[in-house]
Amino acid sequence: MRLIRSFLCNESGATAIEYGLIAALIGTAIIGGVGAYGTELGNMFNGVSSKIDNAVSKAP
Repeated sequence: MRLIRSFLCNESGATAIEYGLIAALIGTAIIGGVGAYGTELGNMFNGVSSKIDNAVSKAP
């Protein structure tokens, strides 16, 4: 009986689970953000790259 009561009162595992849930939530948010803005960001970098290539090819 004492062992069961000790097990039920032990909260050290709860903290680890909470940190795991927070990490999973942050990871999900990052994946969602990259998915939403990834294509737009890629297009922006491709545009900048094209402008740099044009400027370099026109240089004397």
